[in-house]
Amino acid sequence: MSKESNLSKGLLIGFLTGGIVGAALALLYAPKSGKELRKDIKDRADEWMDETEKFLETAKVKAENALNEGKKKGEQLIADAKVKADDILKDAEKIFSQVKDKAGDAVAQGKETLTSEAGRVKSAVKAGVDAYKESKN
Repeated sequence: MSKESNLSKGLLIGFLTGGIVGAALALLYAPKSGKELRKDIKDRADEWMDETEKFLETAKVKAENALNEGKKKGEQLIADAKVKADDILKDAEKIFSQVKDKAGDAVAQGKETLTSEAGRVKSAVKAGVDAYKESKN
């Protein structure tokens, strides 16, 4: 709860309490008979009860509205988080695919280089064996 809300609540309670005390004192010091005084006190009490009920109903409506608004915001935050998580997952899959493709290309290039070098080594060995046979003859 905010400080403004607490201050407003405190002021309202203070005004209500002061009004009740002031009204009661005014009635007690008024020159009326006991019957009239009791009727006036009852009427004032009924008025204050009606106002208090209105205040409570208004507070209830405001609390429900705040709760609904909080629920909507929470649902929106969850939806946004899901979208962001999906985006991150898609990006990760894309990066994984790129790395996999590059690794595949590197392996293929390595095989080609190995095959080429193996052919050169075979040729060199064959040339060496042939040269050895010729020199021996």
